[in-house]
Order: sequence, then C-alpha cells, then structure tokens
Amino acid sequence: AVTLQALIDGNSGMWDGVPSWASMIIFFVLMCFAGLMDGMQIAAFALLNIPEEELRHHPVAYTNCQLMFSGQNLQSFLIGRQ
Repeated sequence: AVTLQALIDGNSGMWDGVPSWASMIIFFVLMCFAGLMDGMQIAAFALLNIPEEELRHHPVAYTNCQLMFSGQNLQSFLIGRQ
C-alpha cells in the first residue's frame, strides 16, 4: 500500500514525465518477474533430489535440467538473482 501510494503521488524515483499508471504497471510486471525467478530457484533445488532416470521420462524437463546443472549455470543464476 505504501509503495502504490508513493507511485500515485509521484514520490517514487521514476523518470520525470512517466505517468503514475505506467509506474504501477512497471512495478507489477517487475514484481511478477521477481516471483517467477524465486519459483525457478525453488524448482531448481527440488530437481536436485529427483533421480536422473525419472527425469529421462520427461524429455523437456530432462533437457532443461541438463542445461541448468551443467557447468556453473545454477550458481550463476542464483548469484544473478541476488
């Protein structure tokens, strides 16, 4: 409520000339993006405990896990999310 009130009043740090309705849309889009990234982190840690044989039955999930767990991709994702 405080953030929305600041956006409406124009006390946010948004560029001059950006209307308050656009600031609210940008705010909610970025909040949804942050929520998706958090969900992806939780899913990545849950996938660590699933056996590889079970993942092979789901080709898209298996391919994504191969990409996510190769090299330092997972660590880079977690650090970049901070």
